[in-house]
Amino acid sequence: MSADDAETIPERPTQEISLTLNDETVTAEVEPRLKLSDFLRNHADLNGVRVGCEHGVCGACTVSVDGNLVKSCMMYAVQTDGSEIRTVEGLSENGSLHPVQEAFNEEHALQCGFCTSGFVMSTYDLLEDNPDPSKSEMKNHLSSNICRCTGYQNIYKAVKNAAKKMEERD
Repeated sequence: MSADDAETIPERPTQEISLTLNDETVTAEVEPRLKLSDFLRNHADLNGVRVGCEHGVCGACTVSVDGNLVKSCMMYAVQTDGSEIRTVEGLSENGSLHPVQEAFNEEHALQCGFCTSGFVMSTYDLLEDNPDPSKSEMKNHLSSNICRCTGYQNIYKAVKNAAKKMEERD
């Protein structure tokens, strides 16, 4: 490729977005086709957001956008302009783990850890709406996340432990 050829390659369009990310205002220029998961990992350096299947099936990329759980691999960053996003990193307060994070640690609700942030975000969402879920409600709510290591039993124990911790905190 010659220098003249390089000049004929058109610039990719970008769009400015402004959003609240884990309680911080973030403004960035992004390509319209940039996935939210890639924005969070590569532009915001939030590596708790995992990219597994890139088809919205595994749940490893789960984050909260305006209070709703989304698979960040299935959403474009430009769609979040003006939104409030919370990732697993945004759950901790003043350097202390959130009760859900503590419970996952205490109950050994992870093995390789790849899916853990998605499960933590889904558990947080569940307990915000239902502070005392039944096992059936847990299974239903967490069914959008896949773990290939744990067998899920310790994850369910962690949800119960987190519910207890959150109740004690309030």
